Amino acid sequence: MKRSSNVVVAVAALLVAVLALMMAAVSGQGDTCSAALGRLNVCAAFVVPGAAATTPSADCCAALQGVDHDCICNTLRVASRIPAQCNLAPLSCPAS
Repeated sequence: MKRSSNVVVAVAALLVAVLALMMAAVSGQGDTCSAALGRLNVCAAFVVPGAAATTPSADCCAALQGVDHDCICNTLRVASRIPAQCNLAPLSCPAS
């Protein structure tokens, strides 16, 4: 159980880091991408482990719809490199 708790804490910390990274790392894509990603904070109640929300809110869906496909993909690509850059094992998340 403790190992499971540690994994949840690590994933939550990574999500926070990803959100911070999204704001900083996409600056090369322009203010539009950065601003659109910033509006995704309304999705936190859905994506944070242990959150009570089981489905995204209408606000979350609207915010996500406002983010360009390339902006999301580039951000996720950059975020996926964080573990290696921190000398950690790559993330391997099961599909749900």
